[in-house]
Amino acid sequence: MKRLLLCALIMSACAAAQATDAPTFSPERLSADVKTLASDAFEGRGPATPAEAKTIDYVVAQMKAAGLQPGGDLKDGKRSWTQAVPLLRSEIVGAPKLTLALGDKREALTQGEQIAVRAPMDGSTAVAIADAPLVFVGYGVEAPERHWDDFKGVDLHGKIAVVLINDPDFETGVGDFGGKAMTYYGRWTYKYEEAARKGALGVLIVHETAPASYGWATVKNSNINTMFDIVRDQPAAVHPQLEAWIQRDLAVAMFKHAGLDFDALKKQAQTRAFKPVTLRGESLSASFKVDKSVITSHNIVGRIEGSKHPEQTVIYSAHWDHLGVGAPDARGDRIYNGAVDNATGTAALIELGRAFAQGPRPERSVVFLNVTAEEKGLLGSEYYAANPLYPLATTAGVLNMDALDPHGPARNFTISGSAKLGLLDDLIADAKQYGMSYTADPKPEAGHFFRSDHFSFAKRGVPAISFGSGNDWGNGGLKAGKAAEDEYVARHYHQPSDEWQASWSFTGMARDLRLLYTVGSQLANSDQWPDWSKDSEFRGIRDASAAERK
Repeated sequence: MKRLLLCALIMSACAAAQATDAPTFSPERLSADVKTLASDAFEGRGPATPAEAKTIDYVVAQMKAAGLQPGGDLKDGKRSWTQAVPLLRSEIVGAPKLTLALGDKREALTQGEQIAVRAPMDGSTAVAIADAPLVFVGYGVEAPERHWDDFKGVDLHGKIAVVLINDPDFETGVGDFGGKAMTYYGRWTYKYEEAARKGALGVLIVHETAPASYGWATVKNSNINTMFDIVRDQPAAVHPQLEAWIQRDLAVAMFKHAGLDFDALKKQAQTRAFKPVTLRGESLSASFKVDKSVITSHNIVGRIEGSKHPEQTVIYSAHWDHLGVGAPDARGDRIYNGAVDNATGTAALIELGRAFAQGPRPERSVVFLNVTAEEKGLLGSEYYAANPLYPLATTAGVLNMDALDPHGPARNFTISGSAKLGLLDDLIADAKQYGMSYTADPKPEAGHFFRSDHFSFAKRGVPAISFGSGNDWGNGGLKAGKAAEDEYVARHYHQPSDEWQASWSFTGMARDLRLLYTVGSQLANSDQWPDWSKDSEFRGIRDASAAERK
C-alpha cells in the first residue's frame, strides 16, 4: 500500500511539475498572427480562391520559422507542407420540380417553403424520381449497443424514408440516448448516412424547431444553396440521392391523409417497440438537373517526429478558412475577415508548434493540422480522417481549437458538446494547475459536439475534443463573459465585422495554450491511449482497432 501511495504521489508531483514547466506564450505574437490573417488582404480566406494561396504561404512561413517540419502529402519520397483536398461541388440547376402525391391528389412543393432539397452528393448529374413510396422510420436509428433498431428489416430500396430529428428521448429527457444531450444518432448527417446504408432512395427529415435547435430559416439557408463534400470513392454509400427537410405542418398533413396520427406515431418512435409505417397511397416525385464539378483545396500540415514512437501521433487542429467575400453588410463591407473564427485557432496552432519545436523532442509524433473547408461542412478534417496521412488507429488523440476568446483570462473552460472521454478527464485534471475549472456545454441538445473539426476524427473512433474558451472572466466574472459572448454571436459571428481589434489583449489565449500544451505534451510523452466512455457511440469503433495499439 505504501508503495502505491508513493507512486501516486510521484505521478502527481510529475504532473504538477510538467504544468509548471509549460512554456509561456506570447500574446503579442498571437495578436500579430490574427491581425495579419484577418486583414482585408486575405479576403476572408475562402477555399479554392486566390486568398487560399496567400493563407498557405503565410501559415507555412510561420510554421517553418517556428521550427516545424512538413507533414503533408508525400512527393518523391518527401513530405510537403500541404495535403490536397479534392472537393465535390454540387448545385441544383434552376428550380427543382417536386410533387407530393396524396392518393389521386398531386401537390407541387416549393423549394425553400414546404421542403428544402439539398443538391445531391451521391454523384448524380440529374435526379428523376417518379412516385417513390414514403416510409416513416421513426428517428432512423440503428444502435446495437443500445439494443435499438428503428428499421426492423424494412426494405427501403426505391423508397423515401421519413425521419424525425434528434434522439428518441429528447422530449422526455430520459432514456437510452443520454436524455437532452444529443448523441450522433440525433444529428441530421447521421440520418442521411444510415438511410443510405439501408439502401433508401431518399430521406425527408421532419423539421421541428426545438429538437433541431434552430428554425426553418436556418434549414432553408443551409440546404438550398451550393453543396460541397469531399470526393469519395463510393459517395452513394453515405448519401442517398435525395436529401431533404420538410416542414412539420406538411408532415402532419401527410400522416393525416394516410390515416395516421403524427404525434401518436412520434411517441411510438420513442420506444424500442416501434416498427416502420408506410404512408399508404402517398409518394414523392422529384426532377432536376445538377451542375457538379471538382475543386481542390488544401490542408496545411506541420509535424515534429517522435523520438521514441514516431509511428504514434498526437494532433492539434484548427481550421484556416472562413467565408471569403460575400454579400455586403450595412457599411458596404463584403470581406468576411474571420478574426475570431478562426484566425485565433490558426494563430494558436502556430504558437503551439513553436513551443513543441523549441522544447524537448516528444516521444510520440505531434502533428499541427490546419484544415480547410470547415465552413463548408468540416470537409478538410473529414478528408484527412478519411485519407489519414498518419494512421488513425495509432493517433492517441486530437485537440481542436475553434474560435478562441482573444480577451483576458477566464476562470473556466468548456468543450463543444457533452462527450465523455479520457481527454476531457485530462483537461479537467490539468486545468486545476492553472486555476481553471470545467463548465459543461449549456446546450448539449444542440449537438455542438458534431459541428467542429474534431468530430471527423471522433466518429472514426479517435479520442477527439474541441476546446472552448471560458466565460467566467477574471475581470468581470460571468456577467462580462456572457455579455461578450452574446455580443459576438449577435453582431460579429459570420459577419464582415469579425475583425481584429486593438483592444484585444490575447492574455487569455496565452494562458489557455499553456493548458493545451500540458495535456498534449503529457499524451505525447506517455504510452497511454485515452478512450471513450463505455456507453459512447464511438467506443466500439475505437475498440475494433485495439490490436494495432499493442
